[in-house]
Amino acid sequence: MRISARQRQARLATRHRLAVKAATPEEAAASVVALHGTDPATVFLSAGARLAAPGPEPVERALYADRTLVRMHGMRRTVFVVPAELVPVVHYSSNLVIARRERASTLKAFGAGGWDEAWLKDVEESVLRILAEVGEATTQELSALEPRLREQVRVSVGKPYEGVISLGSRLLGLMAMEGLLVRCGRASATWISSIHRWGLAPEMRELAAAEAQAELVRRWLAGFGPGTEADLKWWTGWTLTEVRRALAAVGAAEVELDEGVGYVLPGDLDEVPEPEPWAALLPALDPTPMGWQARDWYLPPAHRAELFDRSGNVGPTVWWDGRVVGGWAQRANGEVVWRLLADVGAEAAAAVEAAVHEQAAGLAAWLGGVKVTPRFRTPLERGLSAL
Repeated sequence: MRISARQRQARLATRHRLAVKAATPEEAAASVVALHGTDPATVFLSAGARLAAPGPEPVERALYADRTLVRMHGMRRTVFVVPAELVPVVHYSSNLVIARRERASTLKAFGAGGWDEAWLKDVEESVLRILAEVGEATTQELSALEPRLREQVRVSVGKPYEGVISLGSRLLGLMAMEGLLVRCGRASATWISSIHRWGLAPEMRELAAAEAQAELVRRWLAGFGPGTEADLKWWTGWTLTEVRRALAAVGAAEVELDEGVGYVLPGDLDEVPEPEPWAALLPALDPTPMGWQARDWYLPPAHRAELFDRSGNVGPTVWWDGRVVGGWAQRANGEVVWRLLADVGAEAAAAVEAAVHEQAAGLAAWLGGVKVTPRFRTPLERGLSAL
């Protein structure tokens, strides 16, 4: 069976909650498997773009009060915000391999300063005892209670990116990757702050790696399918062997795409109805534009130099009816501005402008004067924000 680019755009619109909005942040996150969390603001903006009633309050409640959303490292060593029930799946499918590499790297870096594995283990046990007593603490607070976390080493000596790292900056993240710690409440300031508290991780059900990988692929196909092996390999960061094993485990069905052979879940071959034309302002690193390796079917190659940074991170994008047609930014005064890069035709141009204007007004309203600057800047975002 062949699935056209237009059908893929229709699936994206409804399944990613862009044309049909979600009722809760948990539903919004699950629609795209997980929200990118490297930039704290992305979590709120991505959820807001998918919610019927957007705003920071419901997302903060899910993250810090109800704990129904959890910030954690995951695929490709990227920080994500995932629904709580998905934490074991991400942990056992992806995190443990990453954690082993991170531990070896940490031991190598601090071994040069004379600290060995036994010393590192002793510091870890001290951190666990402290958190068992105090409940939650920031990295700075933990470093005051356990001074060894302040130990520093110089890394990448002689290279352009040479620098100094502290043990706390590496060890606490490593302990979270290993399932010992969890990122808890925001310490202070606004919802765009990256400072959080650490706490002891709750009990986690154990999964075999193959079982966890199959479940993650099942969820990806439900939200992003159809996709190719290359898409899945890129998104997960796994080996091709692992991707193929997981596809076989879920009984994925082969389909024909413009890029070649793609996969969908069994029973997901029926054509889906196209929604009414829709617009969306998605933030930098949003999971939809970052969901596939091959992007021509929704993102024209001519736009990429303006919308991506040199490391491949996407900036804020303007969507119209299933395709990226431009980018947006905030000016210093908080005003949301945009620029269309695609020629959508004279007939559609007025509709696009009206829809995007409405989206921009709604976004500015719930931002409430908060100025969001993406952690990874792109040429178009920089240019628009400077106007």
